[in-house]
Amino acid sequence: MNLQQFSEMADLESKTELQKSLYLSYYLLKDRGRSAVSVADLTALFEELHFSRPNQSRLAKRMRQERAFVNGGSPGSFKIHATKLREIQSQLPTVGSKSEEILHDEEVLPESLYRSTRGYIEKLADQINASYESNIFDGCAVLMRRLLEICLILSYEKLGIASEIKDSDGNYKLLQAIVSNASVNQTLALSRNTKTCLEIFRTLGNFSAHKIHYNAKRADLQAVKQDYRACIEELLYKAGILR
Repeated sequence: MNLQQFSEMADLESKTELQKSLYLSYYLLKDRGRSAVSVADLTALFEELHFSRPNQSRLAKRMRQERAFVNGGSPGSFKIHATKLREIQSQLPTVGSKSEEILHDEEVLPESLYRSTRGYIEKLADQINASYESNIFDGCAVLMRRLLEICLILSYEKLGIASEIKDSDGNYKLLQAIVSNASVNQTLALSRNTKTCLEIFRTLGNFSAHKIHYNAKRADLQAVKQDYRACIEELLYKAGILR
């Protein structure tokens, strides 16, 4: 859980400076593993949330006087009193818990495109967005390649031409062969732009997965993400998943 999400969950905007400090101390404890906090730690979070910067000496004095806080074991540090800690835990039980929820802001693929399609497509798309926003660009490129491959296969299956991208044993060929076929397949009938971009997406994912001295950068993905979004949308229609 990021700080802004915690702030909204705890309704920090409606709270006093001292109450904000208490709940932010809880956030540092649960989400970032801090056993004790300093006024400087809390001030940094106030600023990150664009709250008014507290007077540090005054806040420290008020925290020393407040029964919800106890001495943190080192000069200038504080802990939450056990009773108050249990109270906040009962109010916010999910903070700091391990969740499988993937948080993102739709930087690469809009949720409106893939939500309510198929579970595995939704999870992959969520991970693509989340990895891009977290600056995990090699991971994002590999996931983009994987989703592309899945959508191509689903399109071939929907059109009844899956045998054209299978080997003699009935296994799907490598993506390079699938992309080569998709670029000329008249039944699949991809748009000109998608045909042009398929190899770009495949190569980008391959470099991130296999090229030893290569690391993807934001600019690499920024340059292709609009075309990628259009490609995935087209393939989802071809696969009969979007109507």
